[in-house]
Amino acid sequence: MPLLSPDISILEKICRKVSRFIVRDFGEIEKLQVSRKGVGDFVTKTDKKVEKVIIEELKKARPEYGFIAEESGLQKQPEFNWVIDPIDGTSNFMHGIPHFAVSIGLEKNNEIISGIIYDPIKNEMFYAEKGRGAYLNNQRIRVSSRRELDEIVGLYGCPSKKANVDRVLGQVKNATGKIYKLRNFGSAALDFAYVAAGRCDFAWYDHLQYWDYAAGMIIVKESGGTITDFSGNEFSKTKNEILISNSKIHGEVVQILSNS
Repeated sequence: MPLLSPDISILEKICRKVSRFIVRDFGEIEKLQVSRKGVGDFVTKTDKKVEKVIIEELKKARPEYGFIAEESGLQKQPEFNWVIDPIDGTSNFMHGIPHFAVSIGLEKNNEIISGIIYDPIKNEMFYAEKGRGAYLNNQRIRVSSRRELDEIVGLYGCPSKKANVDRVLGQVKNATGKIYKLRNFGSAALDFAYVAAGRCDFAWYDHLQYWDYAAGMIIVKESGGTITDFSGNEFSKTKNEILISNSKIHGEVVQILSNS
């Protein structure tokens, strides 16, 4: 890895350790134990097991740090906290679709300062630290430089709550008529990573939880991307609107979403 802090090295080792459980269970999806958390929201035994191991390992390495975790809830500390999504893309995982990731961010005084997203199927490790750039498997990554709407690929997430469907469909319809292609891959963490790596040009969501995007935010920022709400204003966790892009097309995408 490039010369980064010990925290990133710790995260890299933990991601590789838990990936063994994930890949093994993915190979036996017919045996998965699945439970429902809410409308359209599921959790597998693997999610819980992976998160447990992640927390145990992080406690050994950084006992003074706290946690914000999808399945385990809050164990916050005043300064440093890990933000953990054990498997982002659980629906893909439980249906045998090989597109999901482990996502862990580190916040200091409520600001994400580093993060890692690991795709165990493709063996792709995306990571970044504040002021030190973003990387994929030791190679520096940057957002795309595409400017023309008829060349760009956008990503979006499908909300679980029925109340959001009409709004999302309106945005999808408007975007489809103005850009080259839209895609829905089913993992917000990997969407952030793909925009950061220049594979796609923008993405938007209005239904994510903090652990879904915490690591992705620093990776997008350090790759030169822009993050706002749908109106182009500074992103706020309380508003729950996230638009990320390669910066060059951000204003035009804001217009697409706001006019939907």
